Amino acid sequence: MKPDRLLDLFCELVRIESPSRHEGAFAARCKRELEELGFVVRFDDSAQKTGSDVGNLIAELPGTAAGSIVLSAHMDTVVPCAGIEPLVGDDGVIRSAGDTILSADDKSGVAGIFEALRSVLESGVPRPHIMVLLSTCEELSLLGSGALDADVLPKGAPVYVLDADGAPGTIIAAAPSHHTLRATFTGRAAHAGVEPEAGVSAIQMAAAAIAAMPLGRIDECTTANMGLIEGGREVNIVADQCWLSGECRSYYADRALRLRNDITQACKHAAASFGGQVDVQWKDDYEAVLYNEDDPLVRDITNAARAAGLTPRIHRSGGGADANKYASYGARAITLGTGMTNFHTTDEHISVADLQGVALLVEALIAEAVQDKKE
Repeated sequence: MKPDRLLDLFCELVRIESPSRHEGAFAARCKRELEELGFVVRFDDSAQKTGSDVGNLIAELPGTAAGSIVLSAHMDTVVPCAGIEPLVGDDGVIRSAGDTILSADDKSGVAGIFEALRSVLESGVPRPHIMVLLSTCEELSLLGSGALDADVLPKGAPVYVLDADGAPGTIIAAAPSHHTLRATFTGRAAHAGVEPEAGVSAIQMAAAAIAAMPLGRIDECTTANMGLIEGGREVNIVADQCWLSGECRSYYADRALRLRNDITQACKHAAASFGGQVDVQWKDDYEAVLYNEDDPLVRDITNAARAAGLTPRIHRSGGGADANKYASYGARAITLGTGMTNFHTTDEHISVADLQGVALLVEALIAEAVQDKKE
């Protein structure tokens, strides 16, 4: 790993604007980088489903030894991301010079992967078959990875997603499933001043349903939230329509199912008690990722982190990442920390040391993939 080369690459990459659904220019730069390294690069047809100007990037390089590994990150960013200018402070921290994000989420992952690959290839050490998978529209509820053909992922290969806060060495051993609710309450309209008795308020139904729902942190593995409510036409009309949207998450499928049922029953009971109706629709956005500390995948990452001079730390997350989608396809996928801090804000930053740590970790993961086959 060459620190100056890595820093220059990272600063170049963050200057390329790539908001969700407009990753094309950044994808072209990534394609050029990988082709220079000898990878065969293609883009899938996911743009037809995501609305992006480019598909997911899939690049492969044959190995010189047994084994296979997938290195993944995402190409899109949140906004504001126009005109990002990175500055390296005297404290060794990289920040945006203006009122923008830095886009360390997730260009720290992309840059770390690229520098590690270049370093491995320059060294000539044995390497496994390597796939680089860069998704689009990750920030839009994992649209890009959700549109990926599951057969793309090599069978049995570990899929390392470099896309979490926490210093390099951080292992997100658990990330919850995500389920989205849309409930439509239907009542009966009436003049609120002349004959309110003739009306059935859909807003009242929704309010009663929310009051009866288990919300917030249900237990150490499960949460629920109602985040959107909309209904009614005018202040002098009893509302005959109201829409409610929310979510629930859990590391465990049975707990998520119970919670979904409780929320559904709260909606149905509230509608019935007021003499109205409700249509409850649930969408399964992605499945949970859950690994024990003694899982071979976690063991390999721990070994690689120590080999890279990093401290392995096992964490649980309350949010999902592309790894959740890849895991739902049957892959051994897991999310790893890159050191990105305060991401999704204009105070986003990353230390130069953590950026270097990402590249060192990826190098060690590649070596570990070969070592696994020797044992």
